[in-house]
Amino acid sequence: MSSNRVVSVRTTDDGVGAQEMRDGIAAIQAEMKLPTEFPADVEKAAAEAAADPRLPELDRTDLEFVTIDPPSSMDLDQALHLERDGDGYVVHYAIADLAAFITPGDAVDVEANHRGETLYGADSKIPLHPKSISEDAGSLLPDQVRPALLWTIKVDSTGEGTDVGVERALVRSRAKLDYAGVQKQIDDGTADEVFVLLKEVGELRLAREAARGGVSLPLREQEIVIDDDQWRLEFRDLLPVESWNAQISLLTGFAAASLMVYARVGLLRTLPPADPRDIQRLHRTARALHIEWPSEQPYPDFIRSLNPNEPSHAAMIVSCTRLLRGSGYVGFNGELPEQPLHAALASEYAHVTAPLRRLVDRYAGEICLALCAGDEVPGWVLAKLGELPDTMRDSGRRANQYENAIINLAEAHVLADRVGETFNAVVIELDEKDDSHGDVTVQDPAIEAPVNGAGRLPLGEDVQVTLARADVHTRSVAFTLS
Repeated sequence: MSSNRVVSVRTTDDGVGAQEMRDGIAAIQAEMKLPTEFPADVEKAAAEAAADPRLPELDRTDLEFVTIDPPSSMDLDQALHLERDGDGYVVHYAIADLAAFITPGDAVDVEANHRGETLYGADSKIPLHPKSISEDAGSLLPDQVRPALLWTIKVDSTGEGTDVGVERALVRSRAKLDYAGVQKQIDDGTADEVFVLLKEVGELRLAREAARGGVSLPLREQEIVIDDDQWRLEFRDLLPVESWNAQISLLTGFAAASLMVYARVGLLRTLPPADPRDIQRLHRTARALHIEWPSEQPYPDFIRSLNPNEPSHAAMIVSCTRLLRGSGYVGFNGELPEQPLHAALASEYAHVTAPLRRLVDRYAGEICLALCAGDEVPGWVLAKLGELPDTMRDSGRRANQYENAIINLAEAHVLADRVGETFNAVVIELDEKDDSHGDVTVQDPAIEAPVNGAGRLPLGEDVQVTLARADVHTRSVAFTLS
C-alpha cells in the first residue's frame, strides 16, 4: 500500500505566476534551512567522478531498455526490458549504479548520508546527489552507455517471481518515454511488444497483490497549473501504466527482500500490522458514509472496491491512510528483525530501485549484489545497517514537511482573493478529539483544507463551506461550514 501524495506543476510560460511560485518555494527552503546548494568540495568530487567512472566489464547494451517517467524528469533511476519466456516472462530491470561514481567515505557519500533523499515539491527539487551524477553521468538517459545494477527476474504465467539475480553491467536506454504517451500507445494498439508485456505482467502482479492481501490506496495527484499570473489546482487520477510500472519496481523490491531474508543480512522497508482499533474505527466510518463493508471482508479487499471519483468513497480512502502509519526501515545482520513485514504489501520488501533519489537503495543494492555473487557484504555497508533507518526516518519527515508546505502555499495563493466566497465541498475527515473540526475536499479548485462547524460535521456528505482564511504569508487556508 502506498499513499504518497505527488504534487506536480504545469506552466504555460515563465511569467509572473511561475516566479511567484519560485519565490514562495525559496522562502520555504530558507525557513526549513534546507541545503539548496552542494558544498564546493562535493561538487568537485562529483564532477571528477562523473568524468572518470568505474565501469563494469559485462556489456548488456544489446538489451533494448526504455525509461518511463514524468516528462521533465532527468534523474532516471530505472530502465526496463521485458521478454517472453515460454508461457512466462523475463524482466530485466536496470538500476543506476552509484558505485561507479561514489567511494565510501568520500565527499559525495558523506553529503548523501547527511541528506538521505531528494526533496520534491512542485517544480523544485533538492537532490540527494550533485546533478553531474544524478541528472547526467549516473542517470539512465537515452542513447548513453551507463553503469547499472542489472536485475534479471523470471516470472511465471501466474505473475509469480521464480528466480532472481543481480549483477553489474553496462546498459543503454533506447528512449526516454512518459506515462501519457505510453498509455496512449497501449490504448490505441500501437505499443511496442515491451509495453504489451508490461501490461500483462503488471495486471498479473496486481492480481497476485490482491490474492496476497496487499493493497495500494488510489489517491489522486494534486497538480498546480500556472498560466501567466493565474494559479489553478486540479486533481489527476493515475494512469493504468503507472500502476503496471510500479509493479515492476515492487517485484524487484520483493526479490531483493527474499535474498536478504534468506541470507539473514539486509535492509527492509517495514510497516507494522494494522491496529485492530484502527480497523474498527474505519468500519464505523464506512457505516457513517453509508458504504457497505461486510464484517468478514478484509480491509484490502474493501479498499479495492472504492471509487475515488465518488465523494463518499474519496472520504473513505482518506480515512484509510491511517493504516499506513508507522512505516520505516530496519537493518539486520545474523538474525531477522522481530517484525520484518511490510504489512500493507503482505510480504517482506526492500527499497532498491531509486538510488539516485533515496540513500538506502544504494546500500540495499550492494547487499544483493554481494549475495548473488557469493561474496561477503562490504564492511562499509554493514557498518551503516544500524544507522540508516534513523537517517531515512529523519529525511522522510523533512520530505513530507517540505511537500506539505508547498501544497499549502499553492492552496493559499489560489484562494487569496476569494475569502468570504462559498464553495461546494465534501467532508472527508473528522478530528478524533472534536468532530466539529475536520477536513473538506473542494473539487474546484482542487483543495483539501480544514473546516469548522457549529456541531458534528457530516462526514462524507456534500456541503457548502465559506472560505474564512487564505493567507499566502502563513500558507494557511480554513473554511467554515455554511
